Amino acid sequence: MIEMRVAGIALDAITRSPIVLLKDSSDRRALPIYIGQEQARAIAGAIESQKPPRPLTHDLIVNILETWNLTLEKVIIHSLQKDTFYAALVVKQGETTKEIDSRPSDAIAIALRTNTPIWVMEEVIADASIPVDRDADEAEQQAFREFVSNLRPEDLIKRFGNGES
Repeated sequence: MIEMRVAGIALDAITRSPIVLLKDSSDRRALPIYIGQEQARAIAGAIESQKPPRPLTHDLIVNILETWNLTLEKVIIHSLQKDTFYAALVVKQGETTKEIDSRPSDAIAIALRTNTPIWVMEEVIADASIPVDRDADEAEQQAFREFVSNLRPEDLIKRFGNGES
């Protein structure tokens, strides 16, 4: 899993649909997730630290977590199926930990309100992320190609042994 942070909310240029954009710590990969208008407002409100006069749904969930001494340990965006992302809230009470199914947009809105880390499975990033820094990606790929081209079988045998026990 890779920890990611919310980089912001954007609008798709063609459909005008809101997108929450997650980025990894190196700013090399971005994961765009299409969300609804209400979820976009909830996430934007959390980013801007807005406090509504009465608790909205995500605020209510945070209040329930706090009242019952539950800790949101992390949010995991764990799969992508037919253009739909799936997430889970990992909640802990004492020694008991439970995973609760959630839409990624709701999980992100709650995570922002509780300063909880957002993790994304590597398979999801591989399938749906977009490169942000193509030059760094190309430099890394070139360095790997050079490493492999200079690699000799003897180097592997010295490093890992010959496999005999």
